[in-house]
Amino acid sequence: QVHLVESGGGTVQPGGSLRLSCKVSGATRQYYTIGWFRQAPGKEREGVSCLSTSDGMTYYADSVKGRFTISRDNSENAVYLQMTSLRPEDTGVYYCAMGDPMLVVAKDPDDFHSWGQGTQVTVSS
Repeated sequence: QVHLVESGGGTVQPGGSLRLSCKVSGATRQYYTIGWFRQAPGKEREGVSCLSTSDGMTYYADSVKGRFTISRDNSENAVYLQMTSLRPEDTGVYYCAMGDPMLVVAKDPDDFHSWGQGTQVTVSS
């Protein structure tokens, strides 16, 4: 059974940085795509970024391009989301999710079949 665990959330001031981690265990396939989504109160879950472990292709939503970087550490079975220049509108619960390795975008949550429990990110002065 696939198990995803996020960590690294917290409260930061605007302009600050955080690094989120997504630890993966129980994967039955060698390759997969890990997506990061976020959900603010009263809003729909929004795709932020994703990375395919088969070819390393990455995707970023326009709202985070140039500020967020997704990366992986195969030895740790982990995918990271480095977030810089954080803004109040980045506030929300951040989830990582696993999907088919051919996925190249993180837009539709229904494309991802396994989810972590989420980690809270709050950007506030």
